[in-house]
Amino acid sequence: MTQKTFVSVFRSSKKLDTYIFVKRGQEWGELPESLQGIFGAPVHSMDLVLTPERKLARTDGRQVLDAIEDKGFYLQMPEDQSSFVVDFRKKPEPGAE
Repeated sequence: MTQKTFVSVFRSSKKLDTYIFVKRGQEWGELPESLQGIFGAPVHSMDLVLTPERKLARTDGRQVLDAIEDKGFYLQMPEDQSSFVVDFRKKPEPGAE
């Protein structure tokens, strides 16, 4: 996508600081079921006109538009995902709950 594209941004009802960008008017049911389950109910945040040159808080327009063209969506996750990672093989430390 090299032109101006109208996109909608939704925040996750399940995951803090997680957003999905899609072409405006795209039906939620068109996205992968696994993504829908993890993301939860979408909460509309905003609509915007996006160009490849536009700078966003964590990315740029080109990355978002390329992902939308390739996969039908762009998923923005929290920068620090270490708090979401759990190593089930690691034994808990004594006194940790």
